[in-house]
Amino acid sequence: MKKTFLAITICAFIGFQSHAQINLGNLEKEGGDLLKKAEGDKKGGDNPLSNEEVVKGLKEALQVGTNNSTASASKTDGFFKNPKIFIPFPPEAQKVKDKALELGMKEKVDQFEMNLNRAAEEASKEATKILINAITSMSVEDGFKILKGENNAATQFLRDKTTNDLLTKFRPIVDAAIAKVELTKSWTPIVNTYNRIPFVEKQNPDLGDYVTKKGLEGLFKLIEDEEAKIRKDPAAQVTDLLKKVFGSVMK
Repeated sequence: MKKTFLAITICAFIGFQSHAQINLGNLEKEGGDLLKKAEGDKKGGDNPLSNEEVVKGLKEALQVGTNNSTASASKTDGFFKNPKIFIPFPPEAQKVKDKALELGMKEKVDQFEMNLNRAAEEASKEATKILINAITSMSVEDGFKILKGENNAATQFLRDKTTNDLLTKFRPIVDAAIAKVELTKSWTPIVNTYNRIPFVEKQNPDLGDYVTKKGLEGLFKLIEDEEAKIRKDPAAQVTDLLKKVFGSVMK
């Protein structure tokens, strides 16, 4: 009888010990899970970004970049003295420039190139609205793909989706700017002099088309630089949404 009681006691003790070990194991697991959750909470894990928030953040970044870029480009010398976006003599008319310089028309060539850039600067004053409209209306399905892409991924997406439409909408603004800065007036003596040379192929490029394309190209370059700044520099994340979206990538 004593032996039986002793055996039962030993089994009960072993069972209790095993149960305690299991409970301890569960506690350790639960404690680890809680620790992971706490660490995740610090990183925003308890409030993860939604695709909708990311898309809004990307569009907001492009809007901030557009406002800064057009403000910079539309200033006097915004294009003319910025090597990144300076608009040179039309490449297809390079022979006109070369001959004009050969004939001692450097001052007129310089004036024409300055007016090319003045036209882009003037047009940039009206560019903000059409660019912002393009940004707000464009459809973005996978915001995370753009967010985790290259430093210019959002700008490149905007360029791919809107360029054709922007060219059409930007052209009338450029034509008005060309008239205001009298670009044609500085171009006419150069091209007329060239076209009077015997046997040359007559030249007269579409200056409106050229300035429109180069002007938009310059603005996209500036927006691209602004996007990179927002991605890398917390100080450039000027709204709570930008901090939340782009700050999450930097962690």
